[in-house]
Amino acid sequence: MKWLIGSSGRRWVAAVPGLWLLVFFLVPFLVVAKLSLSEAAIARPPYLPLWEWDEDYLTVTLNIGNYRYLIEDTLYLNAFVESLRIASVSALVCLVVGYPMAWFIARARPDRRNLLLTLVILPFWTSFLLRVYAWIGLLKPNGVINNMLMGIGLIDEPIPMLQTDFAVYLGIVYTYLPFLVLPLYANLVKLDNALFEAAEDLGARPWQTFLTVTLPLSLPGMLAGCLLVFIPAVGEFVIPALLGGADTLMIGKVLWTEFFNNRDWPVASAVAMVMLVILVLPIMLLRNAQSAAEREV
Repeated sequence: MKWLIGSSGRRWVAAVPGLWLLVFFLVPFLVVAKLSLSEAAIARPPYLPLWEWDEDYLTVTLNIGNYRYLIEDTLYLNAFVESLRIASVSALVCLVVGYPMAWFIARARPDRRNLLLTLVILPFWTSFLLRVYAWIGLLKPNGVINNMLMGIGLIDEPIPMLQTDFAVYLGIVYTYLPFLVLPLYANLVKLDNALFEAAEDLGARPWQTFLTVTLPLSLPGMLAGCLLVFIPAVGEFVIPALLGGADTLMIGKVLWTEFFNNRDWPVASAVAMVMLVILVLPIMLLRNAQSAAEREV
């Protein structure tokens, strides 16, 4: 009887996340997939149905021309490549900046860690949009940074920082840095101090201990943090739209243009499906490789 109750309880517990994924992931995914195979039309909604009943006949029309259009028009390929480049560089910069932060928090006294972690997540207490607008005030030609540099005599005229790739990188790194620090901290704080003491007893210098002990053991945290930065950065729209220039081409801006300006929902859905494949396939392959490596251990 207890076994039956326990088994039923586990099913109910598993049903909650399953229902969540069904409603908020699978159903929207199927809707977007359906739209990507439809044909654009000047109507409301702006696409033709995939299937039609004609007396006793069911006619299904799958339009793969939306995907062919993505291959033929170099705009989309350039947008994908540029998005992957910006997201990769941003994740790398976050890693370089965030690793010392995570290491410092993990090695701090236990009673200070909560305070330091609070400082890391403190920006999330304000609106994401307000934080991006704040960078506009800092980076614009007559903004705080240029006025300060001219005030102390380092520059004679304002440095163009806003509406550049530099501003996009800065906004992405600032916004997503906590996503890298937190999982990396969770990995580093669990490392056994006995390993560092053993390395020191064997005569290893601090940098040798870092390269041979700390860095290999922190790879799972580094990987998780980089993915948490890379994935949302690829489809980022707000930061390149507000901080980037007119020539900043990212797939999020292309999606917005197709959906709201061109009202070409089928092509926009095809872009979203291709982006999903680009992001999900490498993650699944990497996850399978990690699982295989763990089984071998």
